[in-house]
Amino acid sequence: MSYTGDVTVGGPADSRELPGLTIQKLAVGRFDNNAYLLRDHGTGDQILIDAAAEPDRLLALIGDRPLSRIITTHRHQDHWQALAEVASVTSAAVIAHPHDAEPLPVPVTDPVVHGDTIALGDHVLEVVHLRGHTPGSIALLLRTSGRPHLFTGDSLFPGGAGGTFGDPTNFKSLMTDLVERVFEPLPDDTWFYPGHGGDSTLGRERPSIPDWWARGW
Repeated sequence: MSYTGDVTVGGPADSRELPGLTIQKLAVGRFDNNAYLLRDHGTGDQILIDAAAEPDRLLALIGDRPLSRIITTHRHQDHWQALAEVASVTSAAVIAHPHDAEPLPVPVTDPVVHGDTIALGDHVLEVVHLRGHTPGSIALLLRTSGRPHLFTGDSLFPGGAGGTFGDPTNFKSLMTDLVERVFEPLPDDTWFYPGHGGDSTLGRERPSIPDWWARGW
C-alpha cells in the first residue's frame, strides 16, 4: 500500500520506501505525537526522530536492528517522554540543539547546530535550525535521488508555522527562518513530516505564506 502519513495513536506505523532507505511514522502518546524511524537498507542502521512517548511501542518498532542515534527536534516534554528509556535500552547517541538540551532527561551526547550533518549509512540528514517555537528547534532534511524529505518537529505544519505563544518577536523569527531556510531553497515537491498530525508538501503550503504573515500565527 502507498504511504499516506495518516496514523493514529495505538494503530500501526505507516511505512514509506525510498531508494536505500525506509521511513516509518508512528503516532504515540496522549498528545498524538509523531515519531519517525529511518532505516538504511545497506547497513541496517536506524535513527529515531523524537522518542515522544510509549517506549514499548517505539522499541518494538526499532526491533533487533541497531539504533545509532535519537534526535530530539525541540525541548517540549511531549517530544521526549520516552527518550530516557529508549536511549538506555539501545545505547543510542542523543542528539539535539544546545539551546534545547538542558530540559532533556538525559545528556545530549552529540549536540548539533544549523548546517551540521548526521550520517545514516549512505544517507545524510542536514540540520536546519528554525528559531521561534523554541530557541533550539531543528528540522532534519533528507535529500534522496527523488524529492527532498523534511522532518519539521513543531516548527511547520500543514496550515502554518508552529506556535510561538503570542510572542511577535518569536513569530517573526520563525517565519523568517521558514522562508529563508525552507521555502526559498527547497522545491515544491519537498515532502514534510511534522511533529503532530498529517504530512504535506511545501508546494501545497507555499501560497498561504502571505496569509500566515498577515494573521500573525
